[in-house]
Amino acid sequence: MMGLPLAFSAPLILTAFLALPLLWFVLRVVPPKPREIVFPPIRLLFDIKPKEETAARTPWWLTALRLLLAALVIFAAAGPIWNPPAATPSASGPMVLLLDQGWPAAASWEARKAAAAGFIDEAESGGRGVALIPTADVPKDVTLLRPGQARDKLRSLEPVPYAPPRKEALALAGRHLAAEPEAGLIFISDGVDLKADDTLAADLAALKPAHPPLVISGGVDAPLALAAPENAAGALTVKVLRPTAGTGRAGRVEARDLKGLSLGEANFAFAPDATETEARFELPVEMRNDIARLEIVGQHSAGAVQLLDKRWRRRTVGVVSGASTDTSQPLLAPTYYLSRALGPFADVRLADSGAPAEAINRFLDQRLPVIVLTDVGTVPPATRTRLARFVEDGGVLVRFAGPRLANAQDDLLPVHLRRGGRVLGGSLSWETPQALGSLSPDGPFRDLALPNDVVVTRQVLAEPDGALGERTWAALKDGTPLVTGARWGKGEIVLFHVTADTSWSNLPLSGTFVEMLRRVLALADTNALPAEPAAANAAAGAPVGLASAAPAPTVVPPSRVLDGFGTFHPPGATSRPIPANFSGRASADHPPGFYGPPDGLIAVNALLPADRLAPLDLSALGAAVEPLRENAPHDLRGPILIAAMVLLLLDALAVLMLGRGLSRLGPRQGAGGSAGAGKTPAKAGTAALLAFLAAFGSLALVAQPSRVLAADEDFALKATSQTRLAYVLTGDAETDEISRAGLEGLTNFLSARTALQAGPTMGVDIAKDELAFFPLLYWPILPNAPVPPAAVLARVDAYMKQGGTVIFDTRDALESPQGPGAPLSPAAARLRELLSGLDIPELEPVPRDHVLTKAFYLLKEFPGRFTGGTTWVEALPPAQEGEDRPARAGDGVSPVIITSNDLAGAWAVGPDGDPLLPLTPGEPRQREFAFRTGANIAMYVLTGNYKADQVHVPALLERLGQ
Repeated sequence: MMGLPLAFSAPLILTAFLALPLLWFVLRVVPPKPREIVFPPIRLLFDIKPKEETAARTPWWLTALRLLLAALVIFAAAGPIWNPPAATPSASGPMVLLLDQGWPAAASWEARKAAAAGFIDEAESGGRGVALIPTADVPKDVTLLRPGQARDKLRSLEPVPYAPPRKEALALAGRHLAAEPEAGLIFISDGVDLKADDTLAADLAALKPAHPPLVISGGVDAPLALAAPENAAGALTVKVLRPTAGTGRAGRVEARDLKGLSLGEANFAFAPDATETEARFELPVEMRNDIARLEIVGQHSAGAVQLLDKRWRRRTVGVVSGASTDTSQPLLAPTYYLSRALGPFADVRLADSGAPAEAINRFLDQRLPVIVLTDVGTVPPATRTRLARFVEDGGVLVRFAGPRLANAQDDLLPVHLRRGGRVLGGSLSWETPQALGSLSPDGPFRDLALPNDVVVTRQVLAEPDGALGERTWAALKDGTPLVTGARWGKGEIVLFHVTADTSWSNLPLSGTFVEMLRRVLALADTNALPAEPAAANAAAGAPVGLASAAPAPTVVPPSRVLDGFGTFHPPGATSRPIPANFSGRASADHPPGFYGPPDGLIAVNALLPADRLAPLDLSALGAAVEPLRENAPHDLRGPILIAAMVLLLLDALAVLMLGRGLSRLGPRQGAGGSAGAGKTPAKAGTAALLAFLAAFGSLALVAQPSRVLAADEDFALKATSQTRLAYVLTGDAETDEISRAGLEGLTNFLSARTALQAGPTMGVDIAKDELAFFPLLYWPILPNAPVPPAAVLARVDAYMKQGGTVIFDTRDALESPQGPGAPLSPAAARLRELLSGLDIPELEPVPRDHVLTKAFYLLKEFPGRFTGGTTWVEALPPAQEGEDRPARAGDGVSPVIITSNDLAGAWAVGPDGDPLLPLTPGEPRQREFAFRTGANIAMYVLTGNYKADQVHVPALLERLGQ
């Protein structure tokens, strides 16, 4: 458990607190109060009688004030320091200050610099030198610096955007400790180990000095990082990592494009015992393909950023097969294996029945970045020209062999083929099936594990020439190529010398097949395709072929890189170009960022997909571990002495009041009496105490309210601070709770669907609360509830006449008898009795053209928890001759809305947003239309006859289909 961050520079002075009890007895005694006597000077010898004087008692509050003043003086003299630095290992020798400088330290970098500055200040007070060794900018040799020089060097340090190996810094610190046995080692560590250095434990053990070192680690939130993004079929996911498990922790990951515009956010949450979790972006694939940067909100470090280039885009692949369709065995078709292999990382479009040339032209028109041809032999010249131009402009063409390709004269290939092919048992055959022998170190498959279960029984052979070796990406054990590829303009042509099904090899059944296709698709650049490939090709009119292919760049320079805080900036002088096929971790020479031209950026990140964070094991160092303080050390003597001066001033004022010194400053009294005449000593002391408390209260740091608001004023402030919906408190707890939950649900619905942002719902007592604050009151009718007194009904009547609307809900649609003359339900009878005491206008069922039917949504019915009841409103005036019937009477809102459909029961939701009551009959959208009914009522009450404007009539009639 972390201790109190308080220390003292002179702790022995605290022993003065032992004298406070003695001071208590001394301060209790004061001289007697002076008496003022009005007398002629000659009577001095006669009126004053000698008597023994006794000391008066000092008031307890003045004694406590003086004791507090003395305690503050003692406390200040002891030199209190808030958030003190930890004690250094050695008090005499030089200080070796080792500082982690990688991206895990960036989020708390200022706190780390403040801790290092505190140790440098301590070295300066002891006249000791400082050897400052950062783990990234490691000096060639240790130079013992004066504290001022070390402080200047510390100010110039910034975190680097990668995790530097600590080996060199530890070795340099070890050499200095060996040369200076009395030196003390302080290691301000970020506490993170990427498991990239296998000798770290041995290096720490070798560093162990004579004095136990001090390690500053922890005390702040562990750094978070991102790794392993994956653009799957349904969403883009990324791993969120932390080095140690602990309490649950949540946050957000934001996605941005190359221009820095936000494309979306995804939440993540760590389980208490988990060190990794996942953030998921469920966006359309087009938006996911535009994501160039993922970053953890609030985590300012390069490790909390993942940059995405074209390799993470989810591409659309068109597959065209030249083989005859076998409807009886579709699972043996080449397209089946390709669809299963490409599905996890691409959207596959299969050509329907028809000529391959038609499918190729259709995919070219759709501007797909990758087209796969399986056993397509002869391509018509016009289609071939368009296909060649597609590749030259940046597309990727993948071809699979087969009987048709083996016997065709097609030069849209990376190599020249021999006619026919080699078959097991033929004239150019093997004695046994051939296995996969090697993968080109310069090809896209270089990092794949060589499988031992892939065998080939037939292949198409390439004519040997000088370029065959450069274009072979995968070869069999006999040296013949299995996969070849070549650059063609801006794009690539790739040929698998076997079929896409299992007739020539078992490659489509292996996981290697999936990984090969993944790397081939990563070659595609979706931004390189022209807007009109066919027109561009026709305008060019030039032959195309491998000779037109520009040589691919071997290295690409940095475009913009990240600093340690995860911010983009131009590359520095030490940033070097990377190979075009670079896939490693960021380093000092290759900081994380984007490399290459704008149309072919390559992303380099601080963490690789397989990286995970682990806690740094410091047990081999044998060190004492202290937490990192987020704030710098702060000397408390100044504020404490200021407080002591304020108390001293209060003490002086109190003494003046008790000794009537303040009265001497005012106008003199006449000869007829003294300033204190008419007061007993007790009353005078009480007045002085009150005066002191008043003076002390005026200096209080926290102001107290001058008065307490009355209950009605509190209600008025609460009701008028926001627009609020209200319900009538019936006295029945269950009914009132449903009313409250229902109006809360309607309020949330209005906030989500309309511009109305209402405040929390309020319940009102119609007998005493002011009703004019609320535009709408919901009143559930209880059959057994008493009718309010006439005075209360008069308040409700006044509320309705002043523009308020009351929704009376009998909630008995299922119990209401049907047909004229039928007896009323108990709730309806109680409502009729209640309305008899109110001045209610003529009512009618809601007409079809009433404003309520179109105030916000277009409605024909007004369902609630039930659907069979009738909704009543103020009757509309009759239409004038030659005019349409007005949408509502006058310019006001109907003061009464009567329903029996239990609106609040349909609106009622719990804290988790789930409905509280079932619906009857429970149609699929009944609850949605109940909420729409509430929205129309709210808009009708708040906006009046806005929707009755004749300007809207044509559009509304058209939508209603009339």
